[in-house]
Amino acid sequence: MLKILTVNIIAASLIMLAPHGVAASGGQKNETVTTAAEQKEVAVTIYNDDLALIKDARKVKLERDFNKLAWREVSARMRPETAQLRNLTHPAGFRLQEQNFDFDLLTPEKLLEKYLGKEVVVIRTNPATGAETRETATVLATNGGTVLKFADRIETGIPGRLAFSGVPENLRDKPTLVVSLINPVAGEQNLELSYLTAGLSWHADYVAELNERDDYLDFNGWVTLTNQSGAAYPNAKLQLVAGDLNRVRKPSPMSRDVAAMMAKTAEVEEMKQESLFEYHLYTLQRTTTLAENQTKQVALLSATTVPVRKEFLMMGANYYYFGQYGDIGQKLKVGVFVEFQNKGEGLGVPLPKGVVRVYKKDTQGNAQFVGEDQIDHTPRNEVVRLKLGDAFDVTADKKQTDFQRLGGEGRHNAVFETAYQIVLKNAKKEAVTVTVREPVPGDWTMVSESQPHTKAASGIAEWKVSVPADGKTTLTYRVRIKQRERG
Repeated sequence: MLKILTVNIIAASLIMLAPHGVAASGGQKNETVTTAAEQKEVAVTIYNDDLALIKDARKVKLERDFNKLAWREVSARMRPETAQLRNLTHPAGFRLQEQNFDFDLLTPEKLLEKYLGKEVVVIRTNPATGAETRETATVLATNGGTVLKFADRIETGIPGRLAFSGVPENLRDKPTLVVSLINPVAGEQNLELSYLTAGLSWHADYVAELNERDDYLDFNGWVTLTNQSGAAYPNAKLQLVAGDLNRVRKPSPMSRDVAAMMAKTAEVEEMKQESLFEYHLYTLQRTTTLAENQTKQVALLSATTVPVRKEFLMMGANYYYFGQYGDIGQKLKVGVFVEFQNKGEGLGVPLPKGVVRVYKKDTQGNAQFVGEDQIDHTPRNEVVRLKLGDAFDVTADKKQTDFQRLGGEGRHNAVFETAYQIVLKNAKKEAVTVTVREPVPGDWTMVSESQPHTKAASGIAEWKVSVPADGKTTLTYRVRIKQRERG
């Protein structure tokens, strides 16, 4: 009796009875098949921008001279043009002739599509008697529905189960790289396949906890890994590269939905860091498994009692220096920033870009979220500065108290003198210091002020204003500005 493949399209389940010499997975005659079961070692290096380098080492038994090797369970998002297969046992005389990446996976729908224009067997079951009848039909169409041509009619839809004579050569149950090669010596060979793939990504996440006085914090870094490559990497050697690589861009593939939650790890084991060209390489000091469609976290670094500086900052604007405005704003927001240096025990390593989330314990000892900010790649010994939000109890009222045009003609080369009053209010139970930073345009000179300023940059005047508890402080200043001539 001829063995056939049957598929119930309606239930979308596949029942396969493969003929002799044809594997149900889509493997073909005279193929040497290697699977993840023969994997001896896998190394994964993940870059920032949805890119990873896979090195997959397996022990494979090859024949002498020509072999057709089916390397199963590679990434479904492999870039096949980057694939490189090496023979570590007998490299001399080992040559590649051709390679094909079969990523069209076996499903009921795909199997039916591959039989377009070919004959299938339609199996019907009598619901009353259970008796089966079989009839041959040709598949005319599968796009938007199935059209079958019988000997005496044409029908649409699937009138029963369909039976297929085999699995097409390029249809496989798992992504497979098929390599035609010349091998110098028969026997077991240590082979290594390396390739670039999309679908693997990582980013850094940081958690900081401020102490009661906001002058120290504990700082922990985590690496969040996401695997949507269509393959699993068990017990992998994991390395991460931080930095901005230049890549030749191709049209982006259709995006996939991300539906994974961050996993927590019970064991904290920091990653070893080293320089790599103009980037930084982080190596996990143990193997880890990256399961398919999984997001997990591993520890990056940990530091305690890091000195921190807190700042209240009121940032002005340059638009109101060349015109008359009067009231500029009431109860203006004052930003809250914290900053610390990337040095000391537990720190002092390059920090990959990521989000820093800051917490602080309340009076009952419960950690509460107080803000977050994004940091860029930060070298060692550099300052990490975070904006956590706007102060609730510290506000400002600002108004222009005078505006005069002293000379000059036209819109350019004019000279103005303008004065401002800023009332800083503090409803907290302790005194605060507010940094007032004003971007003053043009060529400017401070004519008068209620307290000295510093010139933070060529176009920035800055004051450090102390505001008492439950009190207020008024800052006034007058500045003369000459507009620069535009070239």
